Amino acid sequence: MHGHHHHLHEGVHLPGLPDGEKRSVALYSVLAALLLTGTKIAVGLWTGSLGIVAEALHSGLDLAAALVTLWAVRVSGRPADAEHAYGHGKIENLSALFETLLLLGTCVWILWEAVARLFLRAAVHVDANLWAFLVVIFSIIIDYSRSRALLRVARKYESQALEADALHFSTDIWSSAVVLLGLLGVLAAHELDVPWLAKADAVSALGVAGVVVWISLRLGRKSVDDLLDSVPPELGRRIAAAAKVTDVREVRQVRVRRSGPGLFVDLALVLAPGESLDCSHEIADRAEAAIKAQFPRADVVVHLEPAPISTEDLAATARRLAERHGSTAHDIRVFEEGGRRTMELHLEMAESLPLGEAHRRASALESETSGDRAQFGQGHHPHRARPGTRPRSQRRPI
Repeated sequence: MHGHHHHLHEGVHLPGLPDGEKRSVALYSVLAALLLTGTKIAVGLWTGSLGIVAEALHSGLDLAAALVTLWAVRVSGRPADAEHAYGHGKIENLSALFETLLLLGTCVWILWEAVARLFLRAAVHVDANLWAFLVVIFSIIIDYSRSRALLRVARKYESQALEADALHFSTDIWSSAVVLLGLLGVLAAHELDVPWLAKADAVSALGVAGVVVWISLRLGRKSVDDLLDSVPPELGRRIAAAAKVTDVREVRQVRVRRSGPGLFVDLALVLAPGESLDCSHEIADRAEAAIKAQFPRADVVVHLEPAPISTEDLAATARRLAERHGSTAHDIRVFEEGGRRTMELHLEMAESLPLGEAHRRASALESETSGDRAQFGQGHHPHRARPGTRPRSQRRPI
């Protein structure tokens, strides 16, 4: 059995990832963000509503994030090349981190505005007319539709970039709801003569900003972990358990890294020392298939190692080789002498076999076992057995 066995996928372009669907949902998000930004700017300037103008700025940030997502999805789908042996998937992780930072920046601005409206400046006049209500409700409908579509595709293809974009549109829903609450508070304050209701939107904004910060930090940590090749220990244990198919004695050196939606796995399988190259290849194929059954987007590289040689392994191999040469091996004993292995065995052959032919077979067996280090290991020296009807062997170094 050879010591190395590798399974590589040409170009590391992972199968089962229809990049067209990912690009399509990202493009529609760009168009939606463009429509919302333009509409909010127009209505905000027309009505003089500071809340709607602020929402237009927020949608402008979403437009920038959607453009980054579209770029990331297009680039991450490219196959590996000479400079990017593991493909371009980490572009998605980098994009998600960038969008997370944008969200955190937005939250800082929202928190500052809310605190300023509550404590630092006079009440801000909000023009609560019909157009203001319509544009906010329209924004909520579009944001809800886009966030659901993005999140569905993000989960389907484990895309961090699309997940971050979905989070952007989801926060737009909450911030638009806060603006809507502010408009209702202005109307209620005017109709019911309760001045503090005019500040209801600022109070709500504080709560929304807190929730968005928490979600953003979770997504940002996940992006950083993937960029630094950090994976949960449980993932390695699941892969090792899947790879331990029949005939695998041990799974060692499991290494896993993520790149976008892809998973790259390197591991070593310990097999019986007497396995042939064909059998080893078949075992490696089964282990790879078992891993891919649980992780369809995994790219797997398998390294094969022979297990340490035991006395039972040596005896079984000697019997098998003896049968190949038309004889029977028995009374097999293995000795350790000065860190070197010595084998003594008896060979039985037919009485009618000429002595010269019997000697040739015994010599061939000795030569084959001496040269087969993959099965007998370094430092092992099998010894010649004398053919005969009552065979005996003498143990001596060769």
